Amino acid sequence: MQWIDEVRSERGNDVVIMLVGNKTDLSDRRQVSIEEGENKATEEGVMFVETSAKGNFNIKLLFRRLATALPGLDNGTGGAPNPNLVDITLSPQPAEAEPAKGRCC
Repeated sequence: MQWIDEVRSERGNDVVIMLVGNKTDLSDRRQVSIEEGENKATEEGVMFVETSAKGNFNIKLLFRRLATALPGLDNGTGGAPNPNLVDITLSPQPAEAEPAKGRCC
């Protein structure tokens, strides 16, 4: 595919490219088989996954595969935190106290 060649020539071979077959919930309107998608991805040297945002099918898998394929995450520090990464861990929120009587909420 020409666009894959263009991306690689612009960004180099470390770029992560994933071919995504979306809308698997519309199987009666499918135009490309799973095998065709997998074969094309293999031929182009890219990753492949089928998804359905509407059906929440393989969405998390898509992002997990993409995240684990990102280049440069191993900074060679033997497990020390990477200073270029941002921690997005969400901490639980404390239970909200009931509003004081006579005050606006």
